[in-house]
Order: sequence, then C-alpha cells, then structure tokens
Amino acid sequence: MQVPLLDLRAQYAPLKREFLAAIEEVCDSQACVLGPKTDAFEKSVAAYCGTDHAIGCSSGTDAQLMLLMALGIGPGDAVLTTPYTFFATAGCIARVGARVVFADIDPATFNLCPRATAEVLKRTPNVKAIAPVHLFGCCADMAAFVAMGKEYGIPVLEDAAQALGAQHPLGSAGAIGEAGWFSFYPTKNLGAFGDAGMVVCRDTALAARLRAFRNHGMEVRYFHKWIGGNFRIDAIQSAVLGVKLPHLDEWSAARRSRAAFYRRKFAGVPITLPVEPWESSGIVNHHIYNQFIIRTPRRDALREHLTKAGIATEIYYPLCLHQQECFRDLGYREGDFPEAERAARETLALPVYPELPDEQADYVAEKVAEFFG
Repeated sequence: MQVPLLDLRAQYAPLKREFLAAIEEVCDSQACVLGPKTDAFEKSVAAYCGTDHAIGCSSGTDAQLMLLMALGIGPGDAVLTTPYTFFATAGCIARVGARVVFADIDPATFNLCPRATAEVLKRTPNVKAIAPVHLFGCCADMAAFVAMGKEYGIPVLEDAAQALGAQHPLGSAGAIGEAGWFSFYPTKNLGAFGDAGMVVCRDTALAARLRAFRNHGMEVRYFHKWIGGNFRIDAIQSAVLGVKLPHLDEWSAARRSRAAFYRRKFAGVPITLPVEPWESSGIVNHHIYNQFIIRTPRRDALREHLTKAGIATEIYYPLCLHQQECFRDLGYREGDFPEAERAARETLALPVYPELPDEQADYVAEKVAEFFG
C-alpha cells in the first residue's frame, strides 16, 4: 500500500465544478488582482476569525513581512520568537533589519515556552514584539504572551500560518494579539492553488497601513506615503479560497477524527503523541492538526521503516533556526535551546489529511506499531 503524506486531488475532485466556476468569473471579469473576489474572501475570513479586518496578500511570508513593515519594526529593534518553526518566522524579522531573538520551546506543545520567553525578555533590550507560533495547528499559550505584551508595552504578533480555525480560550488563532497572519500555501489546512496569505487585526489604522503597504505604500494611486511592496493577492487565489472556506470546519473535524484514531491505535506504543492543551476548555477546534507529530529518539529508523512500507512522512523541522548557517551571526550555539534541538531530532509527521482513507490510516498505525515490536 502507498500512503501519501497529503493528497490534494482528493479535496479538489468533489469541488472541481465550484472551483472552475469561480475561476471563470475572475477570467470573465478580468479583475485579476485584488478585486471583488478578494473583498468577499477578506470579509469571510474576518468573520470566521472574529476580528475586524483581514488583508489578503501574496503569501504567508509576505503577510508577516508587510506586518512588520507597517508596524515600523526595523534596525535597532528586536523581535522575540521560537527557533523551532518554519524559516520565514525569523527570516522576515531579519529582512526588515531587526534582530532575531530566540527563546526555547515547551517540549509538550512544541510552541514558544512562556517561562523561557519571560527570562529572555528580562535580559534583552529593545524588544519591539513577541511572535509566538501556533505550530502544527495547536495554539500557543496566548494568555501568558498577552500578559507579557501588556507588561512590556509591546505587541504580540501571532504566526498562525498553520492554524487557521484553531481556537484558544481567548479566541481564534491569529485574532488574539495585536495582529496575526496565515499562509494559504497549498499544503496548509486551507490551501490555495499557489501562494497566498493574509493578515488579520482589529485596529483600523493598522489595517489601512497594511492595505497601503501591500501596494507599494500607496493610499492614493501613485502617491506613496510609505515604502511598501508588491504584496497583493491574486483574485484567482481569493476565488479558490472563497470556495474552500465554508468547508474548513468540516475538514478540521476530519483531521481531529484521524488524530483520535491514531491515538487509539498507538495506545501502548512507545512514542510521544501530540498534546491537546485546550481540550478541557470545551473548545471544538482546540487542535486542528495541520500536522500530526509524534516523537521518538528512534525517529530516523522509524522513518526508514515507514518509507520501505510505502508510507510518506516528513520532518518538521530537521534543524533549528539558530543552527542555520545564515543565522550564525546571531551568536547562538548548539545546546542553547535544548528542547527545540531535541524536537528537531525526534519529531516525525504522519499522514493526517481530511480525506485520508480509513484503511490507509490503519496501515500507518499498523506499521508504526510493527516497528516497535
């Protein structure tokens, strides 16, 4: 049996007619950038997240980049985040000229650890923002980070690239802090037919700046108040995402169902399973499982075993950001963030997408258990 990590065709097939109809509308209108489809999608996402403003853009990376630019974060400033995440989280901070500052992760959730963050904040000057990541679809401890933000008078900016629809007792991922951003890369739980992203926020003035920054800093055509960029979202991507959004909760429920299946099957297997820290709050989407991550010190051997059995897996992420060559000048060394480094050595993503057939999920569980005998 061959089991892919993700099969996008399984989601595309039942909605094909709707996708083609929505794309045809864009083609007929020739409103190819921003336009009515984008306006409608932005309003839908804002309502879905329970926030006031949603600003579509060209990618999740550009969403973060234009947010940092709109907030005026740059040289001389520092932004505190996690070393265990996708590269863009730190890369965008560096691109605006600010200094990337890391704190270690909580080994249970893989998210930025509040206790470690508090310690770093005490000894780091000029921190202008905290950027927790809702990794793999599980919200970080936002109550702790919001409290820190208030104590230090700095915004909390949520990297919710993998977590649209995930919920915390304080609200929806991305809509709790000053602002948050999403990625609609095709492999995300809400994926476009290419690159796309979005920033959400409540502040009207910030939203206006973001709309200007995504369009070369223009509020009035050809009059540039700021130096922005070309971060506009294509109308075709807005159209596709507008078709998909009404199905997102259903897909999240399917992901949680497959995660629950794995939990039952892995009872007694010597691996560490994902935690669900907000489950007791009664929240439905307490974890939307953009990835189902297990951990074991025997990760590499297990992955080889599953590959031979025809099961696709992925390692998110094999090297922490402070260990990347391009960040050597930050002065960090191996061992500075032991929990993040251990996660990079031990974690493995298993197939968990909504349309994953039961027999394939069962086969994955069988082969994992087989490895441990």
